Amino acid sequence: MRHKFLGTGEPGYHPLRKLRTVFSGLRYAVVYDYSVAYKLVLSALVLAAAFALRAWVDLLLILVVTALVLVAEILNSAIEALCDFVESRHDERIKVIKDIAAAGVGISIFVWLVVLAVEIGRFWLAVRAS
Repeated sequence: MRHKFLGTGEPGYHPLRKLRTVFSGLRYAVVYDYSVAYKLVLSALVLAAAFALRAWVDLLLILVVTALVLVAEILNSAIEALCDFVESRHDERIKVIKDIAAAGVGISIFVWLVVLAVEIGRFWLAVRAS
């Protein structure tokens, strides 16, 4: 695909090629990164409960925080891979970069866990009241 700012690459925009690239990256992240896989599975279970209880706002909130944590995990994995590609030996600057990326993931995981815990608690109370 042609890069419009740099003027490099092949001409032509193909939305299906972009979608294929997105799904290829997501598949790679789920298959090779355990942290992405288990978050996706756990969120899918809670999303299924929200859908079954027809709690639409809860479903959307869970969807948003799940997207947040998955994006953070995938970007963290990409940053770590790029750092390892650039410098394979130990470098204190690379360590700082990786630590900052991990801090971003940590914040998103904390928010994700709080939302999931609250929603699971609400679903549990709704099921018990029924």
